[in-house]
Amino acid sequence: DREYRRLEDCEEDSPPGEEEEEQLLLHVTEGPTDSWHHIKDLDSFFTKISWHSPWNGFACVVLSDVLELVQFLFVVTFSTFLLCCVDYDVLFATRPLNHSHVPEHTKVTLPDAVLPAPQCARRLRGSGWLLFLLVLAGAVWLCRLVTALRRLVGYWEIRSFYIRALGIPAEELCNHSWQSVQARLLALQRRQPLCVPRRELTELDIHHRILRFRNYTVAMVNKSLLPVRFRLPLLGPVVFLTRGLQFNLELLLFRGPAALFQNTWSLRPQVKRAGARRALARGLARAAVLLGVANLALCPCVLGWRLLLAFFSYAEGLKRAPGSLGARRWSLYARHYLRHFNELGHELQARLGRGHAPATKYMDSFSSPLLAVLARHVGFFAGSVLAVLIVLTVYDEDVLTVQHILTAITLLGLVVTVARSFIPDEHSVWCPEQLLQRVLAHGLPNLGPVPRGTPRSHCPSLQVFILEELLSPLVTPLILIFAFPPRALDIVDFFRNFTVEVAGVGDICSFAQLDVRHHGNPQWLSEGHTEAPPERQAEHGKTELSLMRFALSNPRWRPPPPARRFLGHLQAQVTRDA
Repeated sequence: DREYRRLEDCEEDSPPGEEEEEQLLLHVTEGPTDSWHHIKDLDSFFTKISWHSPWNGFACVVLSDVLELVQFLFVVTFSTFLLCCVDYDVLFATRPLNHSHVPEHTKVTLPDAVLPAPQCARRLRGSGWLLFLLVLAGAVWLCRLVTALRRLVGYWEIRSFYIRALGIPAEELCNHSWQSVQARLLALQRRQPLCVPRRELTELDIHHRILRFRNYTVAMVNKSLLPVRFRLPLLGPVVFLTRGLQFNLELLLFRGPAALFQNTWSLRPQVKRAGARRALARGLARAAVLLGVANLALCPCVLGWRLLLAFFSYAEGLKRAPGSLGARRWSLYARHYLRHFNELGHELQARLGRGHAPATKYMDSFSSPLLAVLARHVGFFAGSVLAVLIVLTVYDEDVLTVQHILTAITLLGLVVTVARSFIPDEHSVWCPEQLLQRVLAHGLPNLGPVPRGTPRSHCPSLQVFILEELLSPLVTPLILIFAFPPRALDIVDFFRNFTVEVAGVGDICSFAQLDVRHHGNPQWLSEGHTEAPPERQAEHGKTELSLMRFALSNPRWRPPPPARRFLGHLQAQVTRDA
């Protein structure tokens, strides 16, 4: 058990009382960048710079925000229209349409099924719960609008910074990689210091500010500290981490009123004192329970929204290509488990994209014989009924006028397609060892033997992903109320024991220092280079892999002596193996 550590800047010590000022101010001397001064949040500033580059500029970011607002309005408006303004008795022909002015007219058109505006308004005013949901949706939309406007102002400043300070015109941004942008940012710091106190900015400093909270999350997943792994009856080991649960955990630990961070760059003073650990853990557990209760109260609204969004997002695609339900995608847990320390989002996406095809083949090579037998017979039964309906339809097209016959054909076709996705190709020959080598070649850790259950959480099928997101409003409150409080003390101890203060940067996760001496694992070529006890070692060689990736992505970075010796030893080992 180690105490909170502070790392002083080896180049220049900060005078007393200057620590807060150096985080609040970003000062640029007069010149081409004289409009960027007194920026209060350097973390947000560098984050926006890193987002601006892979998104190919201001226009893409703004268009994405605007269309998300429009999409929210469309879902709410269209859902309200379907509930209040459609006469389903006419649409389903359960009630004859009165065409007294044209007796011979019997064909129903879409306008016939739409209620007049006054009648639609009366039905809307007569539904109290629907009015409440519309008011709630309007409040949420206004909050998102304010957030989008604030982002718009911030990204416009970043656009100007790219053009005037970094010398990158908007039309040329797509030709510059993040490394190129970062090099210009470092050159600007040397020419006209951006940060107070005046110290040389390094690539690692920039990544520490951009990924401060993300590095903590990656480290807690690596140390199996977050309550996302469970053992359930009949199902065995299960991993559950959704976007809703991630949002709540980040709110609880980093951004909420009871968060362990008092601002974006420093922990609360109580976290750094061992004597306050139990009181702080009790407060964190209490906040988790209250947040869980709030999630439970909002569960019906959130669940309804998730159902609508899932229906509008996937229904058409599943009708067109039902086999897409079996397509695999990286889970949110995998994105944290496989992410290296100090790895930006677009870098992670590129690495996972390269490894997706071999990882999918590796996962598919471990098919379940029991599930394949079940799917084969379910597919036979559904296919037999579907074949009869198709033959009857070909013989006489009036069969399609039978109520729900088209629905039955569609659902049976979906069942047959899904069942076939679980049946392995009998002519395929799988070599798991070779496939695993291809996975490892893309910098992904060993996924392990799939039959033990847990690795399928890395790359589940689309149907599992949709099911988890739909269950999230129900499961997230239970995790916050029952699973998080017992972990509160361990989480508080983690933040105290694995936090260092770097002068000019603030409090960061010590694993993000890429220090093989304090966090290296002897089984990953760092034997003789590490002094870390087992409880301080990163699991699965995370420190060594992160150091290698960061050094390769930032060739101009000058690592500290222990890391430099490890990289030299690794290079010599690779040369000998070659």
